[in-house]
Amino acid sequence: MMGPVLAACLLIILSTAWISQANGATCKKDGGVCTCNDQTKNVDCSSKGLTAIPSNIPVETTELNLQYNSLSKLSPKAFHNLNKLTFLSLGTNQLQALPIGVFDQLVNLADLRLNINQLKSLPSGIFDKLTKLTDLRLSSNKLQSLPEGVFDKLTQLKTLQMTSNRLKSVPEGAFDFLEKLTRLQLQENPWDCSCRDILYLSNWIREKKGTVSNIEAAECDGGTKAVLEITEEEAAEDCVYPNTTTAIPTTIITTLASSNDDDIPELPVPQENFQKFLGYQEPDHLPTQPQCLMSISGYLGLMMFFVLISAAILYVIHFLKKA
Repeated sequence: MMGPVLAACLLIILSTAWISQANGATCKKDGGVCTCNDQTKNVDCSSKGLTAIPSNIPVETTELNLQYNSLSKLSPKAFHNLNKLTFLSLGTNQLQALPIGVFDQLVNLADLRLNINQLKSLPSGIFDKLTKLTDLRLSSNKLQSLPEGVFDKLTQLKTLQMTSNRLKSVPEGAFDFLEKLTRLQLQENPWDCSCRDILYLSNWIREKKGTVSNIEAAECDGGTKAVLEITEEEAAEDCVYPNTTTAIPTTIITTLASSNDDDIPELPVPQENFQKFLGYQEPDHLPTQPQCLMSISGYLGLMMFFVLISAAILYVIHFLKKA
């Protein structure tokens, strides 16, 4: 009677192994597209043509590289349970917006890279939970303004890059809480030196000159004058610029804050459920080449599972007939 018992144990072992493989399909060794290093806890998903972030990224991951992909949006829960991350790169993608709360669980993050994207604005409080952040890169986006207090919680920040955006001014007190800042890049923005709003930045640059590097490079729109040289007489106009607080209606903010992954529209393509099984969030695009390879791997694994299950069942029946 030991035959059926052994067969049952084999069924349990095979089922556990298959489920484990299905849930860990992020890393290449499990049929995924990313390179995972178990020793350093690094996950490299760069240059994979990804249109969505792979789910089931190991919770122990400390460094996650997603640069050089085709990400255009993020789920609000994209990085939930990854509270051990210290480094996150989303640089060189096509991100157009950041959902509220997307970084809230990354309480140990020290380095966040959002450079070379299509960001036009930042939600209020988007960085509030990142109190250990020391390096923030926002260069080469389309930022037109900053919400008030967006950097207030980043008291450990040492490097802030905002070159090549569309900023005309910064809110009053924008950098007042950045006491550890040593490097700030502001050049290649169309700073409007005819408006009073520029005076805070001009005065701050003069005060921090020699302490914070690169700030003197900020120039007025057209390159006619350095921002630090602007006087009150020159900046006499009362200009009004849109900011993210007024640009995003409260009703939309409330809706986004209460949304979940299911709120993200999905295309009714046949691959939808299969992609979800393979561990991909936001299956609203047809699979890219890496995802197709991943799909083939998952399909072969599934077929092998059913073959082994069938063999185990026949084995049990054989011994039951003999018993």
